[in-house]
Amino acid sequence: MMDGKNIAAALVKAQRAFGPALKSSTNPHFKSRYADLAEVLNTVRPVFAKHGIAIIQSTGYSEGVVSVTTAIVHKEGGYVTSVASCTPAKTDAPGIGSATTYLRRYSAAAMAG
Repeated sequence: MMDGKNIAAALVKAQRAFGPALKSSTNPHFKSRYADLAEVLNTVRPVFAKHGIAIIQSTGYSEGVVSVTTAIVHKEGGYVTSVASCTPAKTDAPGIGSATTYLRRYSAAAMAG
């Protein structure tokens, strides 16, 4: 959902200013490199802040499904929200935490464009 012209204009400017999130983490299972959650947020937050935007993420777990709601809000009004959900591979605390981190990373990157 998008509300307000302030957020739209600010997102256009922010997207022009983003540099790449560095793929400095390694996934040994797939033998690949990726930008972890900290890298994505460290790439997105300063640019968003410069343009009056904040990113807010809330998490939830219900009936075996992990959910992350991401909101991008502008200081003068307007917001965009998105919900991402998945069933974690393991339903113990580390499995739920891993799925939550995964969803937060992908959601933040997606919302930044």
